[in-house]
Amino acid sequence: MGISKIKPGIRNETGIAAATSAYAEAFGPRFSTAQAYRNQHCHTTTWVPPQPPDGVIFIQGVEDVKTAVRIASDHRVPLVPFGAGSSLEGQVNAACGGFSLDFSRMNRVLSVNTEDLDCTVEPGLTREELNTHLRDTGLFFPIDPGANASIGGMTSTRASGTNAVRYGTMKDNVLALTVVTANGEEIRTARRARKSSAGYDLTRLFVGAEGTLGVITSVTLRLQGIPEEIAGGYCTFPSLKHASEAVIMTIQLGIPVARIELMNAPQVAACNAYSGLSLPVQPSLFVEFHGSPASVALQVEAFGEVARDNGATGYVATSNAEERAKIWKARHNVFWSVKALAPGKAVLATDVCVPISRLADCVTETEADLDAHGLEGPIVGHAGDGNFHVSLIVDDKDPSEIARAEAFIERLNARALAMDGTCTGEHGIGQGKQEFLEAELGGGVELMRQIKTALDPLNIFNPGKIFALDRG
Repeated sequence: MGISKIKPGIRNETGIAAATSAYAEAFGPRFSTAQAYRNQHCHTTTWVPPQPPDGVIFIQGVEDVKTAVRIASDHRVPLVPFGAGSSLEGQVNAACGGFSLDFSRMNRVLSVNTEDLDCTVEPGLTREELNTHLRDTGLFFPIDPGANASIGGMTSTRASGTNAVRYGTMKDNVLALTVVTANGEEIRTARRARKSSAGYDLTRLFVGAEGTLGVITSVTLRLQGIPEEIAGGYCTFPSLKHASEAVIMTIQLGIPVARIELMNAPQVAACNAYSGLSLPVQPSLFVEFHGSPASVALQVEAFGEVARDNGATGYVATSNAEERAKIWKARHNVFWSVKALAPGKAVLATDVCVPISRLADCVTETEADLDAHGLEGPIVGHAGDGNFHVSLIVDDKDPSEIARAEAFIERLNARALAMDGTCTGEHGIGQGKQEFLEAELGGGVELMRQIKTALDPLNIFNPGKIFALDRG
């Protein structure tokens, strides 16, 4: 959706005023209308214009959520859940005003079941906090979107990340949820069993709903054993097409790579400058392998053969934890490395995902599109599942440059959809990709609207996300 189309919705001023008084009475010092807090709870890392809430409630437990929802329902005012604020499509903006539910204080680990390889946590817990807690159990939570996102936010956007090629995405790793629905009561979507045929799959209805159907109060997660051996490294290629074809062959041959990340030459240069690396400035793959020492050695060797068959040079692999950490820290800092290239400009981080067999075509056509239109946009991708990101550098004070950027985004999404892909592999729809969702799913979007209306008839849960404000 063009940036100019993202407008504030209709505000219920009378309801907001009444709810402000009710929240102040119910939450005391844990409710604030200070402008500084309000500004911290809107657009964050996206280039979508900020739309601050009218107040912020610092949630501490389930009863707080129930109270907040009942007041919102009574006065017909919006609620916008807020985890770590790392979303990229405007998901935490208060499009119609209303109130932000800050979950940073609702961040406990409720249980860890080591024998069953699962745990239950509150939504404000971040993924790094969870893995620190799990460290002595021999288990870890593998979903790694880069940012230290909250578990509730990752669930709500159906996040994935660098480990998705081996461990799946949030939809594969959330076993059950508890959710406060529009009537202010908490429901449970499933039990801890690894499989169930009991009715509708309510868990996956809420995973990826971006806070539009209810407010998540706990998440039960699948865990994994910490690998006995981890090896990682990188290799360079003569072109982005060669690198992409190496990814395709790796997946098709069934090499159980844990991470396989693609970078084009401009992104490698940005990482070198920002993170103090000295990698060859060529299209590159960052890889990681998990398993026993023997199996990891075989994986390293097998991938090396694939890489060399596709023209790779300079293949470096290591089991040294410090060396691996330096590479992956640089990978996780790609957004900031691009920001550092052009201080004062905006970075529009957008993603698409295509079937793995079309990855080389989509990535190379996208790079050619950038070059043809004089745009600067380093490319990085979770290439093992066909997902890649373009970090488009834009002078957001120049209307002509904004227009060129938006035209590129339209072409990028059309290209992915033409290849039977999706307009977003992990960022979600939010405010920024609503028109592309319509193009992708057609009549399916109307069914989504009907579900939204059935579960949230007063439209209090994060209005203006996924669906355009003028259509519910």
